[in-house]
Amino acid sequence: MSKKKAFALRIDESMMKAIEKWAADEFRSTNGQLEWMIRESLKKAGRLPKGNSAEHSD
Repeated sequence: MSKKKAFALRIDESMMKAIEKWAADEFRSTNGQLEWMIRESLKKAGRLPKGNSAEHSD
């Protein structure tokens, strides 16, 4: 597993509530949901770094 880097994220309150709800619906933490969303977006755009395509596949 790769190292994780912490960073601050400013996000609109209503968007955060929607992400928290989605995370709960998928039985994920909010952080896990955000990671999944970013990974899926990178994969869709063809920008997922090599070696990460199978990691955390749901």
